Amino acid sequence: MAAQNSRTTPTIEPEKQTLLNHHKEKHFTAGEIVRDIIIGVSDGLTVPFALAAGLSGANASSSIVITAGIAEVAAGAISMGLGGYLAAKSEADHYARELKREEEEIISVPDVEAAEVAEILAEYGVEPHEYAPVVNALRKRPQAWLDFMMKFELGLEKPDPRRALQSAFNIAVSYILGGLVPLLPYMFIPRAQDAVAASVVITIAALLIFGYAKGYFTGNKPVKSAFQTALIGAIASAAAFGIAKVIHP
Repeated sequence: MAAQNSRTTPTIEPEKQTLLNHHKEKHFTAGEIVRDIIIGVSDGLTVPFALAAGLSGANASSSIVITAGIAEVAAGAISMGLGGYLAAKSEADHYARELKREEEEIISVPDVEAAEVAEILAEYGVEPHEYAPVVNALRKRPQAWLDFMMKFELGLEKPDPRRALQSAFNIAVSYILGGLVPLLPYMFIPRAQDAVAASVVITIAALLIFGYAKGYFTGNKPVKSAFQTALIGAIASAAAFGIAKVIHP
């Protein structure tokens, strides 16, 4: 069976191998970790910030804001972490299902799968006389054939088996770190109406820094990303504060 075939070590011409050994590409490869941090920190900064602002608008004391804020941070970290775990687990389960289906198709309808390989290569402008040897070579290497179909037909990469737990941990910790920022002033200023101003300043500053870093690592315009992130946080907190003032003048 295809899954039972081990990968063969690729053979490369010596001169090409030498070129590869001397050429070091600088690609950013921590995309999944950055994505987890972005999810955790963005929500961690925004949700407790809005909660603290809303409670301050309702004339709650700093101790109430801290108690409610820490409870929200704990619940949010668990919820967000669990969401990250389930998302990564679903991705791994989907990959396993598609892998099994593709493996069965390679065994049951190899000619159809070979035609699909030819079609994929033709889409890249490869001529029939050029891709025919590639198709034949893949048919002799079932595991390589299976990997090729997963990547180029289905666009799926094999997920890291530890990804689900790592994602849960990354998101939860990021949420906690982000969530504590807007609560810090309330730990030192007893009157919430005074602490909210300090909370706004440090949280907006944190959102600007975070937004800039997010833009930098995701390839977007850092300055634009910084102001967009800060604007979202400011709108959320202002809305919460205003609603609280209307309900509890």
